[in-house]
Amino acid sequence: MGTGNHSTADVFVLVGLTQQPELLLPLFLLFLGIYVVTVVGNLGMILLITVSPLLHTPMYYFLSSLSFVDLCYSTVITPKMLVNFLGKKNLILYSECMAQFFLFVIFVVAEGYLLTAMAYDRYVAICRPLLYNVIMSSRLCSLLVLVAFILGLLCAIAHTSALMKLSFCKSHIINHYFCDALPLLKLSCSNTHLNELLVFVTGGTNTLVPTVAVAVSYVFIFCSILRIKSSEGRSKAFGTCSSHLMAVGIFFGSITFMYLKPSSSTSLEQEKVSSVFYTTVIPMLNPLIYSLRNKDVKKALGRFLVGR
Repeated sequence: MGTGNHSTADVFVLVGLTQQPELLLPLFLLFLGIYVVTVVGNLGMILLITVSPLLHTPMYYFLSSLSFVDLCYSTVITPKMLVNFLGKKNLILYSECMAQFFLFVIFVVAEGYLLTAMAYDRYVAICRPLLYNVIMSSRLCSLLVLVAFILGLLCAIAHTSALMKLSFCKSHIINHYFCDALPLLKLSCSNTHLNELLVFVTGGTNTLVPTVAVAVSYVFIFCSILRIKSSEGRSKAFGTCSSHLMAVGIFFGSITFMYLKPSSSTSLEQEKVSSVFYTTVIPMLNPLIYSLRNKDVKKALGRFLVGR
């Protein structure tokens, strides 16, 4: 039944978010609404930034890249979860499971480094305003986005390759709503020490490095803001920072809770709740907290709606 030495079966069963029948339809409607808002919000943001010359700046280039990542990794997870709310046998092929995990890792790692790039962009804008256009050249912006995706791709290759070497002969029931590393490792009858170490090292690196970089950026940003004499200017700058910091806190907080804790400290049920934040909620919130509160975006949207 298996292919090579990776497994003794070709199909997994996804338990999903809940096994309580009375909650399936309400949860389906809730997450369908979240997904629709996610798709409309992120596609709308990409379109608006593309067609509006007012938004052709480094800040909005990063925002459009972030919207693309949010749209992609939400689409990797949510449609399958929606189908499982209504299905009786929530099956996923081994190949589909590995593909879902591979794409998920690419986009979730890229998201973290894009948030870091955005923090650097805000640092240059507030602390080095006269050199902003020189430092944040189109070449540097493209390079930062490219590096984010390359790091995501390398992590995905490493994790997926290690997973595909395991045998899954204990059970084929994944106690989760998508194919994530930790629930899959619990099903393996192979030695998973290397996989667990890989999760801890890459998870730690991809959380610690962006978090430290963001923290250092904001130390300089806050010092510069405090030197602004105008209370209105300080308020505006703090408003921009608070939106970014809120998204960073939710994203890296949920990632840390999932991957950088002792495996026995929480249940998989708690881990599911945590993972909902970065797989479904954050992709929906990012267009709102980053962009819809922004005057330039509102002005560009008004011009777009009236045909300029």
